Amino acid sequence: MNQEKIMKRRMITAFVLFGITLVALLVFIGLYIDETHRVQETYRKQYMTEINHASREIELYVAHQGDVEERYKRITSFVTCANSFLFLMNETSDKQIILNEVTTCLIKYPEQMSERMEDLKKSFDDIYANLDKGYEEAKAVVDSVDKMGR
Repeated sequence: MNQEKIMKRRMITAFVLFGITLVALLVFIGLYIDETHRVQETYRKQYMTEINHASREIELYVAHQGDVEERYKRITSFVTCANSFLFLMNETSDKQIILNEVTTCLIKYPEQMSERMEDLKKSFDDIYANLDKGYEEAKAVVDSVDKMGR
């Protein structure tokens, strides 16, 4: 009879510990999901900030204010940073591909891209306004670059 009581107590203790452990696990999972959403929101804000910086820098580049070469390098830097944050946000791959192509064109074809800066600024302004047509406009800018020539 004593051993039955001891076994019963051990089973009750095991069930209680299992319940506490399960609740703790669910709490930690919830905290992890919440923190993931918070980090994604931070990446989204930083992405939009970089797009806005690139748009403002393009505006100054088109107006020929200051050192034009330096402005072009800053535009490339801002777009590259935005591309990195877009990758971290786990966004759809189409957006990543388009922004990656814009970055590539800025690096490889600076002569051609300097002619298309106004269109690129318009696309970045639309992306900053959360309009999907901004990505289509950026794709059109990339498609207009002659990748075999110049």
